[in-house]
Amino acid sequence: VQLQASGGGLVQAGGSLRLSCVASGLTGRVSTMGWFRQAPGKEREFIASINLTGTRKNYADSVKGRFTIERDRAKNTVYLQTNNLTPEDTAVYWCSAKWGNDWHYWGQGTLVTVSS
Repeated sequence: VQLQASGGGLVQAGGSLRLSCVASGLTGRVSTMGWFRQAPGKEREFIASINLTGTRKNYADSVKGRFTIERDRAKNTVYLQTNNLTPEDTAVYWCSAKWGNDWHYWGQGTLVTVSS
């Protein structure tokens, strides 16, 4: 399974970005998909996840109410709508997919930079 993330960029504080992650290859192996991020000098952290049917979503407290994860199964794509961005959201954002219980597949990361 290959994951291709896109949609990052430079945005002013208060702005929005929509990140996309397209899965290809043996996509039948993919169940839950999600997003993580890693800010400079910090560890990678979980942001959001969505199950196969889109009926269960989980969010980190730091993004609840501002970020929304969605999934289009027909396109093998998961989206992360990020709103009301702050400089603290500046990070490399990674999409990932579970195989079984493990975050097994990872994309290449897309950089989000929020200016104040």
